[in-house]
Amino acid sequence: MKTAVIYCRVSSKEQVDNFSLPTQQKACVDYCERQSYSVKEIFIEEGESAKTANRPQFKRMIDYCGKNKGRIDIVVVYALNRFSRDAKVHLAVRATLAAFHVNLRSVTETIDETSSGKFMETIFAGVAQLDNDVRSERTVAGMKSAIQAGRWTFKAPIGYLNIHGPQNTKTLNHDPERAPLVLKAFELYATGRYTKEEVLKMVTELGLRTQSGKKLQSQTFNKMLRKPIYAGLLTVNSWGSRIQGNFEPIVSQEVFDRVQALVTGKKPTITPHQRNNADFPLRQFTRCKICGRPITGSWSKGRTKKYANYHCQKAHPAGVSIRKEKLEIIFLENLKRLKPSPESIRLFKEIMLDSWNEKNRESQQGIKQHQKDLERLKERKNKLIEAYVYEKTLDAKTYQEQTEKIQMEIDLKTLTANENLPEKMEMEEILDFAEFVISNPEKLWQDSVLDQKQRLQKVLFPKGAVFGSDGFGTSETAPIYRFLDPSSTQNNTLVAPRGIEPRFNG
Repeated sequence: MKTAVIYCRVSSKEQVDNFSLPTQQKACVDYCERQSYSVKEIFIEEGESAKTANRPQFKRMIDYCGKNKGRIDIVVVYALNRFSRDAKVHLAVRATLAAFHVNLRSVTETIDETSSGKFMETIFAGVAQLDNDVRSERTVAGMKSAIQAGRWTFKAPIGYLNIHGPQNTKTLNHDPERAPLVLKAFELYATGRYTKEEVLKMVTELGLRTQSGKKLQSQTFNKMLRKPIYAGLLTVNSWGSRIQGNFEPIVSQEVFDRVQALVTGKKPTITPHQRNNADFPLRQFTRCKICGRPITGSWSKGRTKKYANYHCQKAHPAGVSIRKEKLEIIFLENLKRLKPSPESIRLFKEIMLDSWNEKNRESQQGIKQHQKDLERLKERKNKLIEAYVYEKTLDAKTYQEQTEKIQMEIDLKTLTANENLPEKMEMEEILDFAEFVISNPEKLWQDSVLDQKQRLQKVLFPKGAVFGSDGFGTSETAPIYRFLDPSSTQNNTLVAPRGIEPRFNG
């Protein structure tokens, strides 16, 4: 008597009709009785989609078959779409079960290990995926239609509530508790007198919370100020939709537009300077050695022209105050000192190339062994054909069993053929580019725009830099520089060139 396990599954939307768990289980048990299968275990999956193999009971079932290899013959399901709705997942799991010498049977579909049975299984698996894909397409199409009609079909954002309007269609309504506070936030920020942090603090103190009762985080608040839905506009970027909603907006279009002009920088504010300023790339990145605060930058008016200066946020006698061009010259000079010796770079490239070549050699060996295994399996298969067809030394049943077993091994080998393939990289070109970057940081910094400058600074000096009356202090550099210069623990690269005074008084 063959032994079997039963697997039953329903998603959260399939708790009715013939997909119900009791119906599936009874049909599977009756099938096993008719086939004289001894049922060893029943696995029940509730509320899980079959789009992936990441299902608790499904994984338990596969694990059970593996642990009982040789003692389980069959996995029984009500229909193949209970097993999987993704053809790739179906084939991958079937290959795994085959390695455990376990076959698959469906109560409602005729599949077996014959050529026609395997063909029909492939068709049924494809139909299951097609059905799932069509459902997804219909769901998306329905959502798009709703958006085009001005109805919001997703979870209501803060300040709104999901309700059902005329003809039981989904729409939005104002949340009486949160909508006034959301409006307050937009109106306060639209004045241009407050930063986002200040506005968030004010509306939080007034009681603005998420639906779960938590305080809004800065990132969430920032996104809220940018959402057109608060002005009554429905937008789904991936669909390219921008439709007037069929509900009352919380914020007027005028206030919303003023807020967008401020958050995008198109309209100036009277709030403190923002962190990013193209005129002062070293601000915030460099700290004052005396007070420890990040230095800032500003323009001051002289008798005939304006001057750009870096200085402490708080004026104090020994604090940083230096002309922009002087500080940046000092910074550039010290970037030049980061350049490793040609010998260090040469050795580094040699080590990396040796490591890469070794990896390729191992990969090639793996590929050759894989090819040998495939050739050996194909040779065994040919011998079986010869013994059955020409020599007549094998009976049909033995021939079929052995042929299918060998073909299964060939398929498994073919499925995993790409695992040993090395990644296609031009390692020498990559190393040449890396050499250029680590050898020319000052040129890269000079040629970069503000955002690139700040990223490069952060990469070269992860913890920033400290500047005082004696110039730049010791700063921790990127790991690659410490690797190329192991004699220097922290790379004392940032020291002030003689003759440049850090204090500016004129």
